[in-house]
Amino acid sequence: MFINRKIAFIGSGVMGEAMIAGLLRQGSAKPDSLIAADPRPERTVELQARYGLTATSDNALAARDAEVVVLSVKPQSLRKAMASMKGVLQHQALVFSIVAGSPISKIIDGLAHPAVVRCMPNTPAQIGEGITVWTASAAVTEIQRQMALSVLQAMGEEVHVEEESFLDMATALSGTGPAYVFLFMEALVDAGVHLGFHRSVAEKLVAQTVLGSANFYISRGGISHLASLRNQVTSPAGTTAAALYYLEKAGFRTAISRAIWAAYERSHELGKSARAHAPEND
Repeated sequence: MFINRKIAFIGSGVMGEAMIAGLLRQGSAKPDSLIAADPRPERTVELQARYGLTATSDNALAARDAEVVVLSVKPQSLRKAMASMKGVLQHQALVFSIVAGSPISKIIDGLAHPAVVRCMPNTPAQIGEGITVWTASAAVTEIQRQMALSVLQAMGEEVHVEEESFLDMATALSGTGPAYVFLFMEALVDAGVHLGFHRSVAEKLVAQTVLGSANFYISRGGISHLASLRNQVTSPAGTTAAALYYLEKAGFRTAISRAIWAAYERSHELGKSARAHAPEND
């Protein structure tokens, strides 16, 4: 899809680099079709050496000839980045934003460009195992949607939604989700150490347990409810039943639900703030 198309990355942090690496790993793009913009000279040198692409500190230069412009800057840097590119983009270019809390309307206004895809990836995208929720503005063509899919699939799985409001929900559930999993894993490892395991052994036990459990659920192809799988492990009056009883009594489900709701409300607030503070002629 991208072999002969120029792709510009405006901001080349962790997620931007994950997308670059994924496109090259899948053979969806060649190094000479990629250009990365970053304000740090040492970062541009690093990216050139690692991937063989072109790198610059000039956003406008990077975006000028690109058919896909990926916005992967920090939210607080978005306005400045868009101002540097306004009026520069090709008419047929697709803008692809992974900037958290920045609605499509703000990006359209900030760049004076109508074709925008907005998405919410998560950190496992760095190894091609992420899940990304995305949506597109009305001006995005079918060809551009297929281009967006090529980028998304380089990071892992993807889910398209029609309503942009679902991206706030995805931020709370899957975007922030790895942090919940890591915290849960950390607690399991600490418990294992408390029991007497060496930390490296506890880490291995926990990592494979989480990975294997997730893969086992996926392998069932949706035919098994999570509760039924949990019941398979739970014998009457057994060790698992004792542990689950304590988790339920401690409010485990409620704590998770409230945490995700708090993340959703915060994401929604950030989006509202971005719309409220976006000047008419950004």
